[in-house]
Amino acid sequence: MTKATGRAGDPPYLRIVAAIRRRIADGELAPGDRVPSTRQIAGEWGVALATATKALTTLRLEGLVEARPRIGTVVAGSAPAPARRRPSPAPDPEQELSLDRIVRTAIEIADAEGLSALSMRGVAARLGVAAMSTYRYVPSKEDLVLHMADAAFGEESYGADAPEEWRARIELGARTLWSLHRKHPWLAQLGSLTRPLLVPNLMVHGEWVLGALDGHGLDPTTLFDIHVLLYSHVQGLAMHLEMEAHAEAATGQSEDQWMDSRAPALRELVESGRFPTFTKVVGAFGEGYDLRLDALFEFGLKALLDGLTSLVEGQKAVANSES
Repeated sequence: MTKATGRAGDPPYLRIVAAIRRRIADGELAPGDRVPSTRQIAGEWGVALATATKALTTLRLEGLVEARPRIGTVVAGSAPAPARRRPSPAPDPEQELSLDRIVRTAIEIADAEGLSALSMRGVAARLGVAAMSTYRYVPSKEDLVLHMADAAFGEESYGADAPEEWRARIELGARTLWSLHRKHPWLAQLGSLTRPLLVPNLMVHGEWVLGALDGHGLDPTTLFDIHVLLYSHVQGLAMHLEMEAHAEAATGQSEDQWMDSRAPALRELVESGRFPTFTKVVGAFGEGYDLRLDALFEFGLKALLDGLTSLVEGQKAVANSES
């Protein structure tokens, strides 16, 4: 465990700030390098997550570090000179505290460090308010996450000039959901198909897809099955965004580095002779297989819609003939 240096009597978060500031000044941490995460700080200095969050917030306010989504907190591009004195007291942030500020701050933490790094105390520390202040606006972390999800899904909507043809409308809806999951990968972790997330702004996207399919002669079960299938395509792929971020943070290896480290195991499978088709396909890649989630999303969406076209158009024709 590291003992943070600093002036005697300084609170723990300021001693941590002083230690990280010194690492930056000495060149141990260069611009773009990741600084310790809140959990790493808590473990290294033996402090609570809220104290660790407050230390990173202080460094961020000084301009020494910046948060980058899905990467974490890194040393700012051009680090200013280390502070020599404490900043002047700022106005009481609790006077400006609101549910919207709490939710947006929580989203910033989840975007940068993942949902597992989110805590009510951490949000309060990032905002610079007392630990219990946030509870006046939201009673628990679970409620906070619901507010976060609703706010995130509400960042995109559908204009009056949107396409009218059913397939084009579904493509727009699916790509809109994918872009939101791309921006906020933690969204994919919140609800399963069997226990869906029920927040108004997610319902907006569901209503869009259901509306695109309605009026084509589909029975209610088939219509809703298609809606669920399309959403699961988005969510299923998006889950890997968050899983990869967690894996990289835990191992310190990028996806390519991890695959390189598993080369002996892959070679053993290929040379075993037990999987001839796998061996043939992998051998044909040349420079290896490039897993591109965006391309897989588009490929899967087209395959789904190609398969659904005959069903939707066929049912529409039947409905028109009977009317």
